[in-house]
Amino acid sequence: MRNYTDLEKIRLRKLDLLRAAGLEPYPARAERTHTTAETLADYAARRQANPALDRHLPHGAYTVAGRLRSVRVMGKAAFAHLEDAAGRLQLYFRADELGDRFRLFVDAFDLGDFLQATGGLFQTKTGENTLWVRDFRILAKAISPLPTPKEEVAAGQKVVHSAFANPEARYRERYADLAVNAEAREVFRLRARIISALRRFLDGHGFLEVETPILQPLYGGAAARPFVTHHNQLHQDLYLRISFELYLKRLLVGNLERVYEIGRDFRNEGVSFKHNPEFTQLEFYWAYADYEQVMRLTEDMLACVADDVLGTRQITYQGKPISLEPGWPRISLAEAIAEYATIDIAAHPSAEALRLAMQAQGLPVPAAATTRGKLIEGLLGDYVEKRLQQPTFIVDYPRDISPLSKAKRDVPTIVERFEGYIGGMELCNAFTELNDPLDQEQRFLEMHRDYAAGSEDAHPLDEDYLRAMRYGMPPNGGFGMGVDRLTMLLADKSTIREVILFPHLRQKDSDKVVDET
Repeated sequence: MRNYTDLEKIRLRKLDLLRAAGLEPYPARAERTHTTAETLADYAARRQANPALDRHLPHGAYTVAGRLRSVRVMGKAAFAHLEDAAGRLQLYFRADELGDRFRLFVDAFDLGDFLQATGGLFQTKTGENTLWVRDFRILAKAISPLPTPKEEVAAGQKVVHSAFANPEARYRERYADLAVNAEAREVFRLRARIISALRRFLDGHGFLEVETPILQPLYGGAAARPFVTHHNQLHQDLYLRISFELYLKRLLVGNLERVYEIGRDFRNEGVSFKHNPEFTQLEFYWAYADYEQVMRLTEDMLACVADDVLGTRQITYQGKPISLEPGWPRISLAEAIAEYATIDIAAHPSAEALRLAMQAQGLPVPAAATTRGKLIEGLLGDYVEKRLQQPTFIVDYPRDISPLSKAKRDVPTIVERFEGYIGGMELCNAFTELNDPLDQEQRFLEMHRDYAAGSEDAHPLDEDYLRAMRYGMPPNGGFGMGVDRLTMLLADKSTIREVILFPHLRQKDSDKVVDET
């Protein structure tokens, strides 16, 4: 049973005041004729149509609903602000018109309560458009007070500080964060516009949106540790997907030539400013295309999304100007590592040789890096990634960390793969996809041989996927992008937790479920 604070106990007593006055604090229905924005727009249209309208008298009939955000009682009158998703509107209450209900408003309503108010609009002496309240009722009583933004005057300017000083508190109580921080609400409106813009772009280029299984008998499509669950009826362990890839490419076998999916992936890995265990991914697969064509489409897609949601391709991320104009530089992985980590990986063709070269230069060698490709991945992450602020394609990766990618004709140990980097982080990953079923089977077997015994990062051999490939898969280009990271970039947020509504956090003792039976 919850232990209520003193403030919450006061608000609980106000429930009794409301009910004693015949008002149900949580009615089943609400009435609203206009949002706050619609109310103000309609009033402005009235005044434009009739310039002689007396602005000091109420005009029109509006019923609005929203959350009570401020109250100022001035003797036998009161001003308040109501906020809905469209904005804010000032309310004006008069004791001589509302009688006992005015006192009820003053005594029983609190900041954070949802209420409904009806009246006409007028302008105060200060020029603020205001609803002259003729009737009102409560829609939901807030028992817990919302965090309140702090205001101060600095250098003659009013400065509003966030209602939550501790970011973790904002993530744990996102509902309260959204209720008090308009900026947080705008981030998630922006996120929704980004996803809509991605869909419009791909739909406009002939791609078909599809849905593939989240629960899979085999995980695949990436090197990652899966989450495991159990199907009781089938007596079968299943995995939450780590990628859509293998199912989407099955659809190419079925003559669906351009397919994409936007949805959740799940990887049982570490959490950081750019990683969350569940995240939103866009993947598409394009028959008869290669990674060069996918690179060009990627540039165009991100430029169009920026145009759509921001109205510009020139953005700022963490204080650095970034241009999303197409024409990104292409740099080979070997060139990038030579420039930023000063190691010529081509001169070290084995894992042992590369490990010794790294040690000779005093570079840390990850203990989990069991293959040459994993060592190269570590060099990329530690020395190259953070340097790539402007949009850049890093191309041509080692074969052993790209088991689903087609090898380059002239260098069989290198595959046709690119990763796109912006703002010092990886944004997307793409291949010219392998469509030779015999080569694919051999790649799976090699991964099991090269990875440490029991490693869950190894790609399991998916016999059904190989069966699909044996029916014939057209040559194709594949692409994957983290939608959360794209939102970080366009919203100028430094951590993924700012752009996920309910990010995963370590459980606090107070969050643990208590069995009171």
